[in-house]
Amino acid sequence: MSLRHEITHHIVATYLPDTSAADLEPSLDLFDTGVVNSLQLLELIGWLRERYRLPVEDLDLSLRSFRSVAAIQDLIETNTPTGAGGATGGKTH
Repeated sequence: MSLRHEITHHIVATYLPDTSAADLEPSLDLFDTGVVNSLQLLELIGWLRERYRLPVEDLDLSLRSFRSVAAIQDLIETNTPTGAGGATGGKTH
C-alpha cells in the first residue's frame, strides 16, 4: 500500500466511516470541508507521529501541513525515513 493510500485509508476509517477511500480526493481540504476539526487534528498528528515516526517536536508545523492527504504525504516524505526525502530532519513551513 502506498503512503498516500495509507493516509487516505486512515482518514476515511477514522473520520469518514461511511465514505469509500476512493471518494477522498488527495487535494480535498480536510478543514474547510469539516472532515477534520482541531481536536481531530491532534489525534491525526499523534497517529502520524507513531506510524511514521514524524518528529513533530523538531518541525516548524503549520495548519497547511495537514490541510489535505497530499499535504500530509509531502510532510511525511520530507521529514521521515519512511518518505523519499529520508531522515534529514527538514523543516516544514
